[in-house]
Amino acid sequence: MNKLISTPLMLCSIFLVHTQVLANNESEPLTLNKAIQLAWQNDPWLVGNKHQQKALELRSDAESTLDDPKISMAFANLPTNGFDLQQEAMTQFKLGISQQFSRGDSLSIKQQQLRFEAEQYPLMRADRKAKVAVKVGQLWLDLFRVKQSIILIEENRNLFEKLGQIAEASYGSGVGKSRQQDIVRAQLELTRLEDKLYQLSEQQGSFRGRLLPWLVNTSLESQLNAPINLSSSVILSNALPTIDLLVDASFLNENYMNEKKTTNYLLEHSFNQAINQELVEHFTRHPAVKAIDKQVNVSEATTALAQQKYQPQWGVNASYGYRDDDPYGQSRADLFSVGVTFDLPLFTQNKQDKAVMSAHAQTESVKTQKQLLIREMLTGFFSAKERLARLNQRLDLYKEKLLPQIHDQAQASLTAYTNEAGDFAEVVRARIAVLTAQLEQLSIEVAKQKIILDVNYFFIGTLPIESTQSVSQLNSKGEHYDK
Repeated sequence: MNKLISTPLMLCSIFLVHTQVLANNESEPLTLNKAIQLAWQNDPWLVGNKHQQKALELRSDAESTLDDPKISMAFANLPTNGFDLQQEAMTQFKLGISQQFSRGDSLSIKQQQLRFEAEQYPLMRADRKAKVAVKVGQLWLDLFRVKQSIILIEENRNLFEKLGQIAEASYGSGVGKSRQQDIVRAQLELTRLEDKLYQLSEQQGSFRGRLLPWLVNTSLESQLNAPINLSSSVILSNALPTIDLLVDASFLNENYMNEKKTTNYLLEHSFNQAINQELVEHFTRHPAVKAIDKQVNVSEATTALAQQKYQPQWGVNASYGYRDDDPYGQSRADLFSVGVTFDLPLFTQNKQDKAVMSAHAQTESVKTQKQLLIREMLTGFFSAKERLARLNQRLDLYKEKLLPQIHDQAQASLTAYTNEAGDFAEVVRARIAVLTAQLEQLSIEVAKQKIILDVNYFFIGTLPIESTQSVSQLNSKGEHYDK
């Protein structure tokens, strides 16, 4: 009788165990924001981009200067029958200087063109940092999901081990309703959980291997000072971050959108156009779009530079000719010359005209790139918006209905079994359902944060270009994942 009483009590004690979050031995675990900051610090692309900007700025300063003047020295009109400097009056030592000027405003236009090109680079860095934040943030979240999944499964594996021991003890004593197939079923579920752990460990290694290169400095100096160990483990924070949306929630709120819609097609169409127009205005402030605006400026400067080829290119020259005395000792006057040179752009039909037309066509081509990018951003935003809405619905369903119902079912099956009115297999199925639901809810919550990262990328233009914030800006609260 004691064994009969102890079995239900042991079962109850197993199922009343609350989910524990594993303690972290590291004093400073790797949080999401810390991972992104490390990725920014160790991104060689950002360093190279700054060097490219500096190079263009220096070239811009250099382009504002005229070409160096040219000096010429020559012995002119030497007699070939003796090379006597005094023999002929035309013989002279000639020293000349010449200077070429640019066509029209070519120098200032070229300088402005390079400045426009250099101004792209801070925008490119802002876009790169936003993309890195999304990439690293999603890898961190994937690694977090795998880690928490392993924790949940480990807890359930311990539970099934104890459950199998209880079933085996009950079967061996002949007390209760335990059967041999109950023992086999418990062992089978343990094996399945072990296989799931192997799968998750494989995923964990994959995500860790993809995340670690973003967190280390791969420069030669850093390798000499501190060799890189890509096989080291990454200790993540145990808190699932709550990422702030950079966009007004009204853009994502389906109820708000539906309230604004009417049965009048024209009014609804006007409302949709207004929403799209407001989104386009947001997207035009995106660093990637503004970088294309700078490319348009560069292309327009190229057109203006081509138009300067219609202007003549001027040059000046001056020379001084020294003549020796004649054979009788009489002094000869030295000679001084000055002049100008210029070209005449007469045959412009197949050269200057075509160059201007080509530059103008290139400008229009760059403008279409901006339109295509905004269209891609609109498509990406609406797709992410729909996915986020569905995930929110599923998350509410899990929290408000599905998980409570599954827990109730598990408790009911346990109560029935302890009262010898239920089946052991039903208890196992109920616990498997609880674990599956917990894992699915974890996946939904992580997927939601990943989509918020995607959405925030589209609205990174609301932050200053050199802002230390990112698309992963978090709320002040960090909630431990405890299900």
